[in-house]
Amino acid sequence: MNAGFENLTPDRILDAIEMGMDCQLTGLTAPLPSYINRVYELQTVEGERLVAKFYRPGRWGRAALQDEHDFVLDCAADEIPVVAPLELATGTTIGEYEGILYSVFPKKSGREMELHEDEGWLRLGRLVGRIHLAGAQRDAGNRLRMHPETTTLPEIDLLLSGGFMSPHQAGRFRDVTNRIVEIAIREFDGIELQRIHGDCHRANILERPDEGLMVIDFDDMVMGPAVQDIWLLLPGHANTTRHEINLILEGYEQFMEFDDRQLRLIELLRAMRIIYFLSWCSTQVDDFKFQSNFPDWGSEMFWQRELADLEHQYHAILNDERLKSGGNFC
Repeated sequence: MNAGFENLTPDRILDAIEMGMDCQLTGLTAPLPSYINRVYELQTVEGERLVAKFYRPGRWGRAALQDEHDFVLDCAADEIPVVAPLELATGTTIGEYEGILYSVFPKKSGREMELHEDEGWLRLGRLVGRIHLAGAQRDAGNRLRMHPETTTLPEIDLLLSGGFMSPHQAGRFRDVTNRIVEIAIREFDGIELQRIHGDCHRANILERPDEGLMVIDFDDMVMGPAVQDIWLLLPGHANTTRHEINLILEGYEQFMEFDDRQLRLIELLRAMRIIYFLSWCSTQVDDFKFQSNFPDWGSEMFWQRELADLEHQYHAILNDERLKSGGNFC
C-alpha cells in the first residue's frame, strides 16, 4: 500500500510542487497528520502557506479524485466555506509526480466547533443543507454508492474470506451482519443517493474567527443518503438525540428538502460504518504504521469486543421506534 511513498523525500516534494505550481518555494516541508496520504505544509518565497497532499497509490484513481474536486469546487462556487484545490500550471487540480497523484491547497486553519446552544445545531443544519444543495447539481460516477448491496456486502465478504477470525467468531459475524444487511436493504429501497461529504463528523467542521464555519476533508465523499452527513454530527444514538436532529433538520430545510424516511437509516448506517471500518482495517494489517497504531487488531479479545458491539447495534436497530412505527421525530 505504501509503494512510492518511501521515495517521497523533501527534495522531491519541493520539486513536484514547484513544477506543478510553477512557483518557487522555501525549504519548508513540514509533515501534517494523515494516515492514508502524505500531507505537507509548504511555503512560497512570497510567504504564502500551502498544503500539498500526495495521495496513497492504489486508493483513488484520477477520475475518482476529480469527482471529489468537482464537488468541492461546486461548493466553493456557491460560496460554501470549503478548502478548494488550487489550479496547477497544467490548468487542472490534480498533478502527478513519479507515479503519485497530488493536489495543492491553500493553508487554512480553525478550531473544532463548540456546541452549547440550539443555534449551533441550526448552523450545522444550514451548512449541511447548502452542501447537499450543491451536491445535487450532478452525480459522481467514479465514487462509491453507499448502499448495503454495493458497499456493505463486499466488505463483509472481504472480512469473512480473509481468515481474520476464528470459525466460531466468523459464524457470529456472518449471522449478525446478515441480519443487519437484510433490514438495511429493505430500508434503503426508494432512498435517493446523491453527492455527500460522507465523513461529516464535527472534527471536519472548523470554526474560523470572524468567518464562521468551514468544512474540510472531502476525501471520503460518496453517492449516499443525505442522512449520512447528519447522523455523524449527533452526540449519541437517534433515540436520545431527537432534539438535536430536529434542530439540524430545521436549519437544513432552509436550503434543501429532506426525506423523513431517511431517519429510519440512522442506526443502520451506524452499523454499516462499523463494518466499513473493520473492512478498511483488514486491508491495512501489513502496514507498519497500522500495526503500531492498532497493536491488538485481529486478536481474540479484539473480535470479542467488535462482535459484541455489532450485536448491540443490531438490537439498537430492532429497538428503534422509528423503524417499527415508520414515524419521524416531529
